[in-house]
Amino acid sequence: MSHENESKIDTSPIEVLTEQYRAEIHKYREREGLHIKTENQLKGTKQIVLDMSATIRQLKTDDNFQAEIARLREEIQLLEMQIKK
Repeated sequence: MSHENESKIDTSPIEVLTEQYRAEIHKYREREGLHIKTENQLKGTKQIVLDMSATIRQLKTDDNFQAEIARLREEIQLLEMQIKK
C-alpha cells in the first residue's frame, strides 16, 4: 500500500468503537468501585453489629454490671422517697 492509499483509509468506525469501549470501561470501573465501597461498608457494619452483640452479651452476664444495676435502682428509690417528702 502506498502512502497515498494509507491516508485515504477511513478510521472513523474504529474511533467510534474505541470511544464506546472507553465509555463502557469507565462505566464498569464506576460500578466496580461502587461494589467495593458497598462491600466494605457492609463488612464494617457487620463488624459493628458483632461487637455490639458481644458487648451486650457480656453486660448481661457480668455480675458487676448486675450489682451496679441493683445499686442504681436502690438509689433511684431513695431519691424518689426524698422527692415525695
